[in-house]
Amino acid sequence: MPDLPFEHLANAAHDFWRAIYLPLPFFVLLALVVKRERFVGDILKAVPQAKINLLIHFIDVLLVAPILVALALFMKQAFETYDLALVPATMWEGLHPALVGLAAVFLGDFIGYWRHRIEHSALLWPSHAVHHSDTEMTWLAIFRFHPINRLTTVAIDFAFILSMGLPAYAILVNWLVRHYYGAFIHADLPWTYGPFGRIFVSPAMHRWHHSAEPIAYNTNFASVFSVFDWAFGTFRVPGACDTALGVPQPMGNGLIGQLTYPLRRSSYRHFVRRLTHWRSRSA
Repeated sequence: MPDLPFEHLANAAHDFWRAIYLPLPFFVLLALVVKRERFVGDILKAVPQAKINLLIHFIDVLLVAPILVALALFMKQAFETYDLALVPATMWEGLHPALVGLAAVFLGDFIGYWRHRIEHSALLWPSHAVHHSDTEMTWLAIFRFHPINRLTTVAIDFAFILSMGLPAYAILVNWLVRHYYGAFIHADLPWTYGPFGRIFVSPAMHRWHHSAEPIAYNTNFASVFSVFDWAFGTFRVPGACDTALGVPQPMGNGLIGQLTYPLRRSSYRHFVRRLTHWRSRSA
């Protein structure tokens, strides 16, 4: 019989590296083209934060991913058993797969926008703050999410997607596009997309979302379509973002500090002070 613990560890190691080495050549080449002489210096500066991102990623694939898969399967079974879909699956039949895939990404970004706004509320901010604590944000920040944040993301996003009655391939398209485009907008790039930035989220737009300046708080929540921020009054891109990144509250030291931060009562008091500071600067 196979040794299941070691088999699981081997599979986790494979998933860990695959998530990194597949997009790595693209982002290295992109950094070389954009940064040029700053390439090596910027990489060295980002190493301490990148280590935390990768450690959290390893915990994700080893411990958190199986829980998320089980949750997703349970939700899918529940929706099918109790017929919870708001949109009948037949609505998507006969439509071109590309159109259905686009609709899935658009709907996924719609619920992602509102879920992201909820993550900036008092209850969920301490777990989401872990993602924002990266002070040298690179594309590896896409891995820096607390397990609690991962659970709420799957619970909210997947419930909405299932309620739309989308076919399995469209759900996969939504995940792939929003995951890899999410990595792209976290990269250290100055691009605003010009007029197209009013349609699509640019790296500069999302970098402003991670800015440590209070005026940038509670802005730019979408991941793919900036039209949601335009429609709901949260769009703010004054240009390329060159401000400091991160959060004002102390997150603790390294991986342990990141994982235990949402478990401390003081973390929720930090949110109240953060909100008060933002309101005073915005007044």
